[in-house]
Order: sequence, then structure tokens, then C-alpha cells
Amino acid sequence: MRLLLALLLLCWVGTANALESAPVRSAHGTASLVSDVDTVAPGMPFRVGLLLRLAPGWHTYWINPGDAGIPPELALTLPAGATAGPIIWPTPRRVPEGSLMTYAYTGDLLLPVRIEPTPGGGAMHIEAHAQWLVCNQICVPEEGDFRLDLPAGSAAASPQSPLFAAFDRQLPRPSPWQAVVSQDGTLSVTGPELTPATVLDAWFIPDTPGTIRDGDAQPLTVWQGGFSLGLTRGKRVADDGGLSGILAVRDRTGLETDVALHATPGSAPESRTTLSLTRVLGLAFLGGLILNLMPCVFPVLALKVVGLAGAARSKARWQAVAYTVGVLVAFAALGGALLAARAAGAAAGWGFQFASPVFVAAMAWLLFGVGLNLSGVFQIGARFAGAGHRLTAHGGLLGSFFTGLLAVVVATPCTAPFMGVAIAAGLAAPPTITLLVFLVMGCGLAAPYVLLATSPMLGRVTPRPGRWMEVLRQALAFPMYGASAWLVWVISQEAGSAGVLGVAAGMVLLGFAAWVLGITQADSMGVRRLGQSAALAAILASLAVLSGIATAPPAPAGALAEAGAEPFSAARLATLRAEGRPVLVNMTAAWCVTCLVNERVAIATEPVQRALAEHNVAYLKGDWTRQDPGITAYLRENGRDGVPLYVYYPPHAASPTVLPQILTEGSLLSELDRG
Repeated sequence: MRLLLALLLLCWVGTANALESAPVRSAHGTASLVSDVDTVAPGMPFRVGLLLRLAPGWHTYWINPGDAGIPPELALTLPAGATAGPIIWPTPRRVPEGSLMTYAYTGDLLLPVRIEPTPGGGAMHIEAHAQWLVCNQICVPEEGDFRLDLPAGSAAASPQSPLFAAFDRQLPRPSPWQAVVSQDGTLSVTGPELTPATVLDAWFIPDTPGTIRDGDAQPLTVWQGGFSLGLTRGKRVADDGGLSGILAVRDRTGLETDVALHATPGSAPESRTTLSLTRVLGLAFLGGLILNLMPCVFPVLALKVVGLAGAARSKARWQAVAYTVGVLVAFAALGGALLAARAAGAAAGWGFQFASPVFVAAMAWLLFGVGLNLSGVFQIGARFAGAGHRLTAHGGLLGSFFTGLLAVVVATPCTAPFMGVAIAAGLAAPPTITLLVFLVMGCGLAAPYVLLATSPMLGRVTPRPGRWMEVLRQALAFPMYGASAWLVWVISQEAGSAGVLGVAAGMVLLGFAAWVLGITQADSMGVRRLGQSAALAAILASLAVLSGIATAPPAPAGALAEAGAEPFSAARLATLRAEGRPVLVNMTAAWCVTCLVNERVAIATEPVQRALAEHNVAYLKGDWTRQDPGITAYLRENGRDGVPLYVYYPPHAASPTVLPQILTEGSLLSELDRG
């Protein structure tokens, strides 16, 4: 009786698994042969495939294994008259192995082949021998023999057919783009949908070993209508001099598109570099020019304009030169710092220094001290211009120079329109181009003051000196106090209540230093020395406070939280897009004045909030106050290197729209209604 039950069970198992061979098992995984049909119809092609289920941590290789490895092999024995095609390979993953780069698969892998049955039909007996290599620190060669018996009949999908359907989704699609590869290995891909706003990352995997150096970096440069990858040519060259393989492109939502690409020999588009550089420099100059109107910069510029009143034209011109040099030196230093931070692997963008509570505190104290001087608490000379110390030698040139430095420093919390594209493009270019972009931006910032100082026509309408200058000078102290108060709020977002207490204590110490300097300035030398010593002691004490701010714990997450807004994450964005919901993304920072103004006048208004609810728009808000790496990556995906950034994703996976940096209620409502 037991023998009969065992035979019945064996027959049932054999029937249930008729379309999957007996498995070959090892400590590294399981292998079997499967079919996508349960019967063979005359003249109807079908597929069988080697199914590998690899243990966690183990991998096997693609047709081009890269710098190391061996691809799987599958040999089939078929009835007379039947034929089998080659293995059809899904897209592999790039798997670094030390200094080497390999192209491999992990987890479950199906390697199918297409079979043409015998013309006359009939059952098919299929035998297969497979060899494959599995690796995980060590590599182990494995092999197995498999057998499938498929009866004749009308073709119908097998229970294993979903495996083949899932495989079809992993195949690279035919490329819709044009591609050329130059002699130096630059792969240029062009297509209207390829833009800095859509292409986050890209990489190329050749299907022939030795055609490129697999382990080398593939620098990406994106422009409007295409991108290029800097490949390093290998020793092996195709007969036509081209390249073929798989091109993977990742968009800003994290979705990856894999295409089968063949690049013909050619050169990169000639007009791209010249036109792109001209456009980037124009945007840089325009962005620097508009910075003068930002609330961060305008008070400093106003101080310089006041200093022009009644000044000799030749003296004004030299002051304009000194101011411009100060601006350019500051922009060059900022560009160099960004390049150094990038080279060191840090996530640095425009305004990156404002992510440091120490820098913000120092800036708050500097502007507070400038305000005290303008209010007359202490004097550093009648020709004091902007910031700094008694630097009025050589006709006030050093004062103008340091005012230029200050203008750039306080400009960095603001991102003017056109600056984002210029900075992102500049940082993606060679270092010389990056510095050129920053210097042109500095020329834009300095241009209005230079024009006022050098134009005879404008000089004739400049008002004459008088009491109004002193009144205006004192009035300009209040924008400085306001800027200091705003920076204290920024500290609250970065370092919490402990940071605010430290900044306030430093202001008290600096206020005491300014007061004691002021009341002793007109006294005897001994009294002045005593006042200076007391002021110095207060300043040293404030520096001790600054070191305490550096160690203050970060403010709680979500300090910029807003009613109706969700914290941004790439995963949440991808989920919402998969659901087909429209999404509005707002990237902001506590130190970004433009961001805060935009939120108040364009996003937080009742009509916009009502429209968001009516259209079921998910509102994601990213706080870049302390430079979250995920937000930095998203900014770069969209061709920006600073905030603000506003992106609207229409429903049902339609193409997203990058909204203007100066946001208005009308433009936002128009976009929501159109979506």
C-alpha cells in the first residue's frame, strides 16, 4: 500500500512539474529548464529558458562579463528539424569587484532561447546542458543537465509563462535616439526629450568585451537636446569603428530606461559647446545683475551709492574698480571653494556656506556690527563703505574692495532667476569654465555700481552732499538689523534654541564692544587703549560662543514644515507618480529669502491652496537648510545648484514642468489648471 501511494505521489509531482525540469541544486542557488508553453503546436515557435535562482550575495554574468567573469552557456539537443536561437539577454547590473567593473545578475535570472519546432509537429523531447559561474568574493563554476518533454497539441501558456512575461519587461528597448562615438571615446546621444531637466544619470554597457575600459568613470554632460558620456576606448574596435550595447538613462524621478544602442563613428555636435557656453555666460551675467535687486544685496549697494554723492568723478571711478575687484575676488573664491568641495566628494551648491550655523552666526554678528556703526554707536571713519574695518587708505579703495566682498557674501542666500542654470552648467564643465561663469556673474553684480560711478550723465543727477546723507546713513542701519534678525531665525532652523541663545549672547558682547569703543574714541590715549582692550575681550568672548554654536545639536527635522505639505523624499515622489497623482515639489531653505517670499505670496495664498485641494495635488516640500544629500541630488537632477526650485508633475506620468524661480500666484494657478 505504501509503495502504491509513493508511485501515485511521484506521478502527480511529475505531472505538476512537467514544464520545469528536475532542478540542480547547490549551496549557491538552484537551476532548472522551463518552457513558456505546455504543448507544442506545428509551426508555432516557443521559448525555453535556463532559470537560475541565485542565493543572496551571489551573482552570475552577462554576455559581456566586463573586466572579469564568464557568461553562462546553454547547449540544447532537439529533435531533427527543430532549431534554437541564441540566448536572449536581459539588462544586467554593473557590479564593481574591487577595482574592476563587471556586468552581472543577482537574484532570479531567466535566460530564454527561441525554438522553431519541427514543421510536421509532434511532441518534443528537449535535453540541455548548461554551465555558469557564480561569484561572491570567490567564484565557483557550476553545471547541470536538464530535460523537458513537451506533448503535441494546440499551444497554450504554461504555468511558467509569467516568468517569461517578467523577462520581457527586463529587455532593453530599441533606441529612439541618434548616437555617435568619436575617436576619443566620447559617446554623444541626441533626442528632443533629452534635457538637463530630464536626464539625471546615464551609463553605457558595451556588448563586446574590450571595446571600452569598463572600470573607468563615464563623465556625463547634458545639454538641451542631448548628452554625452566620456568613455575610454579599449583595445578592441568594432569593424565599423562604432559601439553597440545597452544605454541606461535615469530620469529625475529615479526611473531607468534601458535601450539597445548602436553608435556610429562621428564627432560630437560642433555647435553645442560654443552656443552652450555663450548662453551660460549670458545667463550668469543676467543672474548677477538681478542679484542687486534682492533684499540680501540692495542695502549694501545703497551704501556704495551714498558714497558717490559729491565724490570727484576720477575718485568714483577708482572706487568702482576696487569694488568690482572685490566682487570678482569673492566670486572666484566661492567658485574655487565649490570646486574643491565637489572634488572632495561633498554636496556643495550655491549658498552652501549658509548650511553652517557657525557661518550664519558670524554673518549675523557682522551685519549687526555694520548696523551699530551706521547708527553712530562707534565710528570707523566718515568714508566707511559697507563692511570691514578702517580700510579707507588710498582714497577709500580698500573700503570699496571689502564692500564688494561683503556684497557677494550676503548675496549667496539669494538665487536670482537665470542663475540656477548658469551655476549648474558651470559646475558640470571643466574648472576653467566654472571659474569663468562665476566671474561673469560677478561682473553682472558689479555692473550697476560701475555704471553709476563712471557715467557722466548719471553723475550729473547725483544729489549734492548734505544732512540727508547722514540721515540716510543712519536709516540704512535698519536693513542691517533686519538682516541680522533674519539670520537669527535661520540659526533657529539649523541649531535650535541653543544656537539662538549663542547668537544672542554674541550680539550682546559685540554691542558692548561697540559701545565701549564709541564712548572712549574721543578720550585720551590711555582711555582709548582701555576701551579697545575691553572691546577686544568682548570680541574674544564672542568667538568662544561661536565655538559653542558649532557643537550645538541640529534643530528638529521639519522646522520648515507647512500645513498641507509632506516632507520630500525620492521614494515618496516615485510612489505618488506611480499612483498617477499630480505633485508639486518645493525645494527651499531657511536662509533663502527668495524661497520664503515665494511661499508667502504664491504658494500659501488661499486660491493656490484651494486649487491644490481641488486638483488633488500632493505637495512635497524639501528643506535644504543643512544641505540634505537627497535634496542636493534632486536639485542636480533638475539642472540646479541652489534653491529655490519648483517642479510640477501633472497627473498620469505626464512630463514635469520646472516653474520659474520668481514664483507668482497667477503662474502657479495657470500651471495647476493646465495639468
